[in-house]
Amino acid sequence: MTLPATLRARIEAAVGRSVGDASPLHGGDIAAVWRVDLADGRRLVAKSGSNLALEGWMLNYLRTRTRVPVPAVHHAADDLLLIDFIANDGALDPAAETDLADIVAELHAIRGPSFGFERATLIGGLPQPNEPADDWRTFFRDRRLMAMARTAMENGRLPANVMRRLETLCGKLDSWIGTGSLPALIHGDLWGGNILSRYGKIVGLIDPALYFADPEIELAFMTLFGSVGRDFFARYGERGTLRAGFFEERRDLV
Repeated sequence: MTLPATLRARIEAAVGRSVGDASPLHGGDIAAVWRVDLADGRRLVAKSGSNLALEGWMLNYLRTRTRVPVPAVHHAADDLLLIDFIANDGALDPAAETDLADIVAELHAIRGPSFGFERATLIGGLPQPNEPADDWRTFFRDRRLMAMARTAMENGRLPANVMRRLETLCGKLDSWIGTGSLPALIHGDLWGGNILSRYGKIVGLIDPALYFADPEIELAFMTLFGSVGRDFFARYGERGTLRAGFFEERRDLV
């Protein structure tokens, strides 16, 4: 596949350098993604789609406020994002899982004034409302479970009987979720494709979906696709607070 001429021109205008080789990358479900080699030797990732200025903003948020390794942002418009290409080997070995646990635990130690975030964000192509709430149970119920369910219903993806069951569940959340957890900064989309490692070290975390949450929702998401295993959780348990009952009761809920 050849880089479209219009996109090539946009990239060259944005960075002030000519584009040499370009090749498509995996992960273009929401946007078209390219590896772009510039004439000055730099290698970038170019994403062409929509809502990409927000992704660039979130990467810069992590870059300036945390020690999470993220690619530098060179251009961030709604329809074009240019970031550093990070070479990786695509394998999370035990050493990389341990390194990831240190990074995630340190991220989760950053506290916010409330659950939510200063602006709405996205996970994939789905909007994430982040209006603040003082307790996690309220935020999780109203901004995640019910907000996502209403979006699914409006798009014909959620049957009415499932919606009723979800409403019943939301009325019983106090059986599993307390109100004592503190707002922790989470990446929000840590599946395997967004975790870049090389030679046993984490070299980049990409495609964030930031907000302040109970960190258990991040940990549960990471098990959803089998992205991490026992080495991650052993180290995270040493560094962070892994509360009793997470695996047995709350992981499949959150």
